Amino acid sequence: MAASNTDDALETPSPPPLPLVPSLSYDVALNCIARVSRFDHPNLSLVSKSVRSVLASSELYVTRSFLGFSEHFIYVSFRLPPGPCSRWFTLRRKTHRTLPTATNSNRTGFLLVPIPSPPSPPPVGSAYVVVGSEIYVIGGCTGDVPSSSVWVLDCRFHTWRRAPNMRVAREFAAAGVVDGKLYVIGGCVVDNWARSVNWAEVFDPKSQTWEPVPSPDVEVREKWMHASAVMEGKVYAMADRKGVVYEPKEGRWDVPEKRLDLGWRGRACVIENVLFCYDYVGKIRGYDPKGRVWRELKGVEGLPKFLCGATMANCGGKLAVLWEGKKGSGGSGKTEIRCAEIAVERRGEGEIWGTLLWSDVVLTVPNASAIVSCVAVNV
Repeated sequence: MAASNTDDALETPSPPPLPLVPSLSYDVALNCIARVSRFDHPNLSLVSKSVRSVLASSELYVTRSFLGFSEHFIYVSFRLPPGPCSRWFTLRRKTHRTLPTATNSNRTGFLLVPIPSPPSPPPVGSAYVVVGSEIYVIGGCTGDVPSSSVWVLDCRFHTWRRAPNMRVAREFAAAGVVDGKLYVIGGCVVDNWARSVNWAEVFDPKSQTWEPVPSPDVEVREKWMHASAVMEGKVYAMADRKGVVYEPKEGRWDVPEKRLDLGWRGRACVIENVLFCYDYVGKIRGYDPKGRVWRELKGVEGLPKFLCGATMANCGGKLAVLWEGKKGSGGSGKTEIRCAEIAVERRGEGEIWGTLLWSDVVLTVPNASAIVSCVAVNV
């Protein structure tokens, strides 16, 4: 009997995938590629279509994580003129390194390169936190109207998506991640029962749901929070008057010691349970919650005083500082954005020392620009 031309017809087998590396099996080749630094992926993508496809796959990042070859990358957002224009950048190594010349003073080979920005108008006063390989941009204010929206940047592929909205709209809220869950505190006026119940809430990325965090004993219910951090599994939320500390494991609220707020305004980061920030005279200091004392970071006297326009992040255990440098005069109208990487360590009787690894200009922007956020992501 002749073979059927319909259901019984033999399917034409699909061609086997092109090999990633000749003479190597797919799994072995994938393991080799996963060990290549992400800084070198632009060059590696030129090898072949099959390699380029793997570099853009989630399978590669699962393998990198399993092998322990993930890396930390700096992500920065700027507010650029004219108008409320927001642009996102990531710190990358230059593809082709060049020696410094009279017109090229960047000696380290690191530059901030643009990546896609969120599709919606940029809000003012958003909170920024990192969950895994993603950055959450929480709330903010657009046209004097607070927002409950949440945008997520997947740093593996530089794509944006919407996450479920918060239960209430917020601006200048405090936020922190403990055990994979995202806690948001304040940023809303407690003028009715619904906002009072939801003054703090928590987001579970696994279930994609927001739930209220009971806060019956909290005396400070400020609208705006000027700083937040996570230390020893606790979320610190600092307001203009006092502040609050929330410990998720115990479900307990507390008031931080007064000394914690001295010189700490906003842009800070935590490395090995030491809070680093720049104080009111522009020096970098570290706060140890156990000793309850601020200490100056020694060994970095060559850095400028960060009176404004600076921020910092924990980049794989090293302190990354980003600041607005020299402003252009005359018709140039450009500001240098500088970055420094500092290795920090404790010495002697609680002293904190830093070793400057590198410092250089990584971007130039119009004079009226401002750094909005700076975070480090493990990818």
